[in-house]
Amino acid sequence: MTTPTTLGTDEARDRLHELTIIDVRTPGEYATGHLPGALNIPLDQLQRALPDLRDAAERGDVLVVCASGARSQSACRVLADHHIPTATLAGGTGAWTSEGHELRRPDGPTRTAWAMDRQVRLTAGTLVLLGLVLAVLVHPAFQLLSAGVAAGLVFSALTNTCGMAALLARLPHNRPRPADLDRTLAALRAR
Repeated sequence: MTTPTTLGTDEARDRLHELTIIDVRTPGEYATGHLPGALNIPLDQLQRALPDLRDAAERGDVLVVCASGARSQSACRVLADHHIPTATLAGGTGAWTSEGHELRRPDGPTRTAWAMDRQVRLTAGTLVLLGLVLAVLVHPAFQLLSAGVAAGLVFSALTNTCGMAALLARLPHNRPRPADLDRTLAALRAR
């Protein structure tokens, strides 16, 4: 198994021309802005892309990117299990933009989706508030809804995973267009 390396935003920016950049976020997130030259292979479709990613890694360095770095680390672990060397961007596209680096957007009209972490915060906060309001107005047992969300957030922090994000990623607004994996893999092969 190969161990993924981590690149800082400045090092990644300086090496953009020599990296194959794979963005593992949802198509909706990718459409809101991605690193220049990044190809969108959502995390849930990574297995199908393994042969082409192996070929890309043999031709040069592969950088895996997501919003914060958590999903890209998961992707790097999957790729490492298949002996595909990769690097991940420290802090993801969030760190990239906070350092003042530019994101690209697909050509044509796109809907602007909220970042997944913002969607998770809104959903978790709404569920906690709803549980508390219903506990006061309807029945105290509704406090369990708030407690369940709190427990989920603690589990998410401890495991560096997010079940709520996985569920939200499946919603239609996070998939304004389906990932055209065949087209993406053809572009990857052409590099």
